[in-house]
Amino acid sequence: MAEIGGIGCGCRGLSGGNFFHPGGFSLKSCFLEQRTRRNRNFLRNVSMIPPFKRGRFITKWRSDSGNRRIFSMDAREKSRSFVLVSSRHKKVPVYVMMPIDTFGIDASGCPIIKRLKALTVSLKALKLAGVHGVAVEVWWGIVERFCPLEFRWSLYEELFRLISEAGLKLHVSLCFHSNMHLFRGKGGISLPLWIREIGDVNKDIYYRDKNGFSNKDYLTLGVDQLPLFGGRTAVQCYEDFMLSFSTNFEPYFGNVIEEISIGLGPSGELRYPAHPSGDGRWNFPGIGEFQCHDKYMMEDLMAVASQEGKPQWGGRDPPNAGCYNSFPSGVPFFEEGHDSFLSDYGRFFLEWYSGKLICHADAILAKAADVLRRRQEEERNSVMLVAKIGGIYWWYKTSSHPAELTAGYYNTALRDGYDPVASVLSRHGAALHIPCLDMADSETPENYLCSPEGLLRQIHDVSKKRTIQVTGRNTSERFDVMGLRKIRENCVQPNGDTVRSFTFFRMNEKIFRVENWNNFVPFVRQMSADV
Repeated sequence: MAEIGGIGCGCRGLSGGNFFHPGGFSLKSCFLEQRTRRNRNFLRNVSMIPPFKRGRFITKWRSDSGNRRIFSMDAREKSRSFVLVSSRHKKVPVYVMMPIDTFGIDASGCPIIKRLKALTVSLKALKLAGVHGVAVEVWWGIVERFCPLEFRWSLYEELFRLISEAGLKLHVSLCFHSNMHLFRGKGGISLPLWIREIGDVNKDIYYRDKNGFSNKDYLTLGVDQLPLFGGRTAVQCYEDFMLSFSTNFEPYFGNVIEEISIGLGPSGELRYPAHPSGDGRWNFPGIGEFQCHDKYMMEDLMAVASQEGKPQWGGRDPPNAGCYNSFPSGVPFFEEGHDSFLSDYGRFFLEWYSGKLICHADAILAKAADVLRRRQEEERNSVMLVAKIGGIYWWYKTSSHPAELTAGYYNTALRDGYDPVASVLSRHGAALHIPCLDMADSETPENYLCSPEGLLRQIHDVSKKRTIQVTGRNTSERFDVMGLRKIRENCVQPNGDTVRSFTFFRMNEKIFRVENWNNFVPFVRQMSADV
């Protein structure tokens, strides 16, 4: 299984604002104000998550066929992002993600940059090939590793200098997650050590599944507003990190650093860890499991259910939703029976579950946008804010889209679950970063009802609707001509629209092999030329 920064793809075997609103921003009230009562008409392309205002949801109601009501997004909402690049924009800048093992931990426990000389040579080769820039993961677990508010930027100062001297631009990914699961216990970057110490005492700061298994790759969004980290909330920790980064690297903004993506979940993506790779719980194409069994999420669910007058709905996630490796057939919640995702309870739970994720993104992106705005008020060259989502394309052709539901995207055949995400990004001027740009439906197993192409079309449609830019990456490692051609086709739409940029995952020794390099260089130059 290929795992290059997100959820592993098992389809082919090719080699080739304010964060914290004291007394104001309540996730419970946020959810309750978005809930409709009963008999709603769940229509695709109608957002079910109303706009935010002053830290709370504002709903706009209209009647439809008597007692049925639906939400409508505020038509006056304007994006602070640029529109999807038109046909007049003739180039797609290519970034190459740095090697997954760029950083390591030495014998004394301190972070280091590995193979520095080889890295310098590689950067020069990428520049000669026409690559626009490199994407660098800036790890919370490296910079604030030992003590709260003790930020050590020296490794990144050295790395950014090398990249700048090579004449390359930067896409920076601020990573608030761990990647240790990719190394199977033999390396990787953990969360900060002081966070792990807190987690040793209180395991509920992490996501937990119905069997009690904790996922230590990212803090549960249940602690977003709770001062459990030396008096700070989780979002305040993220805010302090972003402020420190912007203070240290402001001179690079706009001239070297062109894009900054903000980590919003596992692998940096806005989603729940419903499909954990590397620990044996999940394998493609399992539907995954809901991740809301830490005590903070469950307390919130119980409180919301009680306020809805349905306390019996607050005890757990859907009891008939299968397990990690289930297929949707035969799983009652993902079919169309009495207790399914279409029932009153199913709608209640999925709105709460996805709504928490939307609130999480809104809080963090609001602060990130504010940090960038303050640093760039006098600058002509701006930095593009980016948010990543997961590419959950298996079971996409089913009615319930179960793998997306467990990941937190309330996207079904009757409901557009990506429009609320795009709306939040639009509000904060952020671009949407999507994987799967290397994928074709014809390369996926038919019996798993996959459609990466359908997912990409939906993302492009909702991005145009919300006037936000799209960036993207490949999911599987592709050096073959057909794979690179598919990437180009997905980056340049038939109507002439193009993605804002493309990130190739990842730099490693394979990319420099003669047979691969001879395919990669023409691909880069085609992407950099007039389309």
